Amino acid sequence: MGMLRFNYRSQALGRYVDISVVYPTDELSYFDPLTSDKQEYGRNTAHGKALYRPGMKFQTVYLLHGGGDDDSLTYRYTNAERYAQRNRVMLVTPNIANSFGIDTAYGVAYQTFLSQELPTVIRALFASSEKREDNFIMGYAMGGNVALGTALMHPELYAACVDISGGIGMTMSTETMVQELDSDHFRNKFRLYCTSFGPSETFPGSPFDLAAQARKHPARGDSACRFFIACGSEEFIRSRVEEDVRLLRQAGYQVDYELAQGYDHDFRMWDTYIQKALDEFLPLKRQVIYPDEFQEQVR
Repeated sequence: MGMLRFNYRSQALGRYVDISVVYPTDELSYFDPLTSDKQEYGRNTAHGKALYRPGMKFQTVYLLHGGGDDDSLTYRYTNAERYAQRNRVMLVTPNIANSFGIDTAYGVAYQTFLSQELPTVIRALFASSEKREDNFIMGYAMGGNVALGTALMHPELYAACVDISGGIGMTMSTETMVQELDSDHFRNKFRLYCTSFGPSETFPGSPFDLAAQARKHPARGDSACRFFIACGSEEFIRSRVEEDVRLLRQAGYQVDYELAQGYDHDFRMWDTYIQKALDEFLPLKRQVIYPDEFQEQVR
């Protein structure tokens, strides 16, 4: 598997940001075993491998980390790299800090970064397919919630979304969000939450009120993203996740939900469901996407 950590100055964030990019290179060959006498070092053959070709692309999964993590921890604490390899898909994990994936009230535009700048940069500099059918968003914990919100706000970007344990942050229940922003618990013990989303009275109908977003896009005739949501039976955010599932279905969205019996809010849960997402949930092609002229040659 090919992996790099890319650092560049984000205009949306106003600072340099780290992004982990994973490529399924282990199943690629620079020579064609059918026409070459070369051998892969340490192995007998490169038979069955796809070929490196200029202009080739990969389906891409934007994989978002949880609160308190960064882009590197996702790959240190899970086997996401190995799961991506066998499914021949590219992974992109930006460091979004403890941002909830929104354009925060304190002035840092994380959602603009995720939904506008990042896809533009990734498609310009890396071998990522620009087609909606080839792009997906997924996350765990805070990142699961960010994936859910981003997919609802920008259905034109992704064919499917996987939300794993995403029970804190944006929600389909406007009332729940207002109550949290007004509560002593969040005001006194989780001040970042209130500082990020702003005063409760400004939340209903705002860009990050997912109930409002869920109504807006179908009314305009926008294509809907398909949602896969998972939560552990022992997770403290289970009721909030299941309320989001109920409200999404009520709003007419296609949602597959799995309750993972015996799982809690930890990397055992997240590793298991990153694997399930790549192996089972997402409609992956599991092959390289070649330019049309080369595709005609290999047929």
